[in-house]
Amino acid sequence: MIKHHPSEDLLVQHCSASLNASLSLAVSIHLDMCPICQEKVAKIEAANANVVFNDKQVLSPNEDKDNLELLEEFESNVFDLITSDSGIDEVYEVEPVSIKVNAHDYQLPRALTRISHSKFTQVGKIARSRVALDDGALRSSLLHIDAGGEIPEHTHTGFEVTLLLDGEFSDEEGNYVPGDFIWQDGSHLHTPLTKDGCLCFTVVSSALHFNKGFSKLLNPIGNLIY
Repeated sequence: MIKHHPSEDLLVQHCSASLNASLSLAVSIHLDMCPICQEKVAKIEAANANVVFNDKQVLSPNEDKDNLELLEEFESNVFDLITSDSGIDEVYEVEPVSIKVNAHDYQLPRALTRISHSKFTQVGKIARSRVALDDGALRSSLLHIDAGGEIPEHTHTGFEVTLLLDGEFSDEEGNYVPGDFIWQDGSHLHTPLTKDGCLCFTVVSSALHFNKGFSKLLNPIGNLIY
């Protein structure tokens, strides 16, 4: 059962299309996996629609009659105006897309099927593929950890969102299942590890900061490789 969800504020921003593309993508993937957040978003969208369609323009008694008639005509034909826009994309059927990482086969989430990503590069039991999103300082990736692998103890100089797509992993705060949406920042210190392997979608705003062992040697160049 999914235990970790986007905050209410993130869901509100997602519904108003005010999130960065990377975070909006992470929320979209989570929503496809989480009935609880689907219900929350449905209520937020209904409230937004209620505000938009009940926001009537108040005209003064002295308002020009022609303007009033024009407003009424626009309101009665708004659906026709929208559907007649030839620039609107046609609806397409999403075809499943699978990827292979080492000996593991995974089906990508629906939201990722039309977004390209790089080849996986591997260091030890950890492999990463960069997702092709131009989103300023934010970096989005597919992160695969082989069975028995772990990411050395670290904290964050910015924030990191980890959305578990397949498999399992755990850290000092508990165990995670597919669909869990985990937000970490400088107040968190953890060592993610997996017994059976996992695939995650991650969004980071800045470099990780490693705290132990040889991984600390990466800190001086962290901003170049995050």
